[in-house]
Amino acid sequence: MFKSVALVAFATAVAARKCQDLTIPISISARNAVFDLPPLLSELDVNSFFLDLVRPGVNATGQYLKGYKTVSGHYNIAATYCQPDNGPGETLQILTHGVGFDRSYWDYPYAYYDYSYVAEAVDEHGFSTFTWDRLGVGASSKGNPINEIQLFLEVAALTELSTLLRKGSVKGINAKFKKFVHAGHSFGSAITYNFVNANPTFSDAAILTGFSQNPNFLTGFALGGHFKPVKDVPSQAAKYPTGYITVGSSTGVNIQFFAADDFDPNLLTYAAANGQAAAPGEILTVGAGTGVVNAFKGHLLIVTGNEDVPFCGGNCSDTTTIQGKFPDLISFSKSFFPHASSFKASVIPGGGHGLNLGYSHKLAYNSIFDFLKSSL
Repeated sequence: MFKSVALVAFATAVAARKCQDLTIPISISARNAVFDLPPLLSELDVNSFFLDLVRPGVNATGQYLKGYKTVSGHYNIAATYCQPDNGPGETLQILTHGVGFDRSYWDYPYAYYDYSYVAEAVDEHGFSTFTWDRLGVGASSKGNPINEIQLFLEVAALTELSTLLRKGSVKGINAKFKKFVHAGHSFGSAITYNFVNANPTFSDAAILTGFSQNPNFLTGFALGGHFKPVKDVPSQAAKYPTGYITVGSSTGVNIQFFAADDFDPNLLTYAAANGQAAAPGEILTVGAGTGVVNAFKGHLLIVTGNEDVPFCGGNCSDTTTIQGKFPDLISFSKSFFPHASSFKASVIPGGGHGLNLGYSHKLAYNSIFDFLKSSL
């Protein structure tokens, strides 16, 4: 239900930053796909769904697709804004998380926040940050998991939030920013890719993490995750409507997000216990718009762990699938950004798909902030 602005203003100083939680009402619409797919209510339903998606020679998404329809609604978006203790930074980073997490991915509450991208951005480099629970996830509004919560509507949500932030129209954020950076992880990178393509001059720089444009490796992610109906996972069942799905075990989280010898086993346990569900509509639309040449005109960085399973099959350095035309699978994306002011691809040695959660996350951060230092 549509609600008036609710601001939980705790303005807590953490190290050298001040953060506040926000609830932001938005009204958006998008041209969504219409899928003829029954709700996934049992583990057998979920298994059949993923087996159909990865079966060679079968376009399951096309078989489910029956057309397109404009979806409109009023939603509440849960977000957190952080700024340096001495005032807002000149540049705002708008950060979009991927599947399996909420906005805490960027400021992970483990080991005294040692795995916090937000802390690095704000405390060490003077940026302001805006993280949000994607529409349909975490504390943000939920919706029909097949024909409402899709990439298209989530791009619309990011567009509306970005517009409000540029205008200075978000209650609780008393700042105007000179520059904007959009960054995403995994599915959040796909959303960001679509956003900067549709708004090529909005962002001064964009960062896509846990991402490539090679579609050959999603089978490992789909089958390795051991997805289950959310109702079968007690820690998430009360938070999500029937029909959502979620990773069903720590083994699934391990395969999807963590590279061997690059993680704290206790962090894996924590991540598995605190994961978030996904909508089948997101899974069906994850590749929408990411195979087209991008109109973005700002500076572009793609940074992915070398052992990323869904986007590199566990080895970004193996260029067999692109006939060795580029030094790694991430560099392949350069041809998709002909208008970018600059393009950089960074492969993190030993890193997995969940870049923020590996021991190698500091290497990823160094790559990102070196890029921003030279680009902004």
